Amino acid sequence: MTEPRIRAISPADVPAVVGMVHDLAAYERAPQECHLTDEQLHTALFAVSPALFGHVAVDPEIDPTGAPVGFALWFLNYSTWRGVHGIYLEDLYVRPEARGSGLGRELLATLARTCVDRGYARLDWWVLDWNTPARDVYHALGGRAMDEWIPYRLDGGALRDLASEVPAAVPGAATAGHGPATGSPSTPLPS
Repeated sequence: MTEPRIRAISPADVPAVVGMVHDLAAYERAPQECHLTDEQLHTALFAVSPALFGHVAVDPEIDPTGAPVGFALWFLNYSTWRGVHGIYLEDLYVRPEARGSGLGRELLATLARTCVDRGYARLDWWVLDWNTPARDVYHALGGRAMDEWIPYRLDGGALRDLASEVPAAVPGAATAGHGPATGSPSTPLPS
């Protein structure tokens, strides 16, 4: 029997995945914006209650060492209208030498299987408007562009400015989520 080409990410995969995240940033014409380190990714994936999950693609015919040649990093979202979770695919990447091998499709199929098995409503992701090869693949899989939605983001100074409107969290205080106030994806609820 053939070994599966997609598996859950392991701590040993982190350096290869970080390298591919930087490759993806260069492909997306924004290498200067990518600051991810091995330590950051390891902490995000393997904390006591991780909020980030991942899979890697391996193929001994492409890389006989068994090193990952592709990855998917994802986290849970939630549909208030459907009342169930979904998956948001943060990054999907396959090294150039492994493209056309079906690994990208297998990574997406693995996430689709996770959604179906867990009763999640959907699998969401973004793609750059100029990335026609990826968009063509996604359309062929049955994905549809969400043209009626416009993404928004707060970061940098705008994020800090808005945050300054409520008091800072007290380290270790109870939060609206599941973790401590420091370094947690959750934030305290304002009084």
